[in-house]
Amino acid sequence: MSDRKTGFEPVVDDRTRLLVCGSLPGDASLQAAQYYAHPRNLFWHLIGHAAGIANLPALPYDDRLAALLDRGIGLWDVARSASRRGSLDAAMRDIDHADLPALAARLPKLEAIGFNGATAAKIGPRMMADSLRITLIDLPSSSPAHAAMTREQKQERWSALSPWIACR
Repeated sequence: MSDRKTGFEPVVDDRTRLLVCGSLPGDASLQAAQYYAHPRNLFWHLIGHAAGIANLPALPYDDRLAALLDRGIGLWDVARSASRRGSLDAAMRDIDHADLPALAARLPKLEAIGFNGATAAKIGPRMMADSLRITLIDLPSSSPAHAAMTREQKQERWSALSPWIACR
């Protein structure tokens, strides 16, 4: 059995002003074929709070994605694929980076990229070093493995995304 894991296609459209990038989907997400599918991952709560969508985690997956796109928020990962046993970023090896600069170049309204967690924040900004027009934001990981901060502390840090989220 191979430990090679491949991520998802980006969720973006021409309205995307803010792109939130994780590292690589965990096993629960890959199995469900959904971004941030682990039931204890706080992503949907954190981005819902920042976007002013209180019920976002309760919506069906496709409706969650549509709600984000309606507010100019896109999703992707900094790794296209990697070898990894389990879901922890620390176990990632032989990383094939996603072409973040090419995606950014295709998004005419993109103004900011938020990096969800330390691994994404380590990889992503290096890829975007030549892009002066895009604000890069390091975010605490929404993963349940990142227990050093409370949900409220994470929520406060994720609220930094609000200036790039379109109001509805």
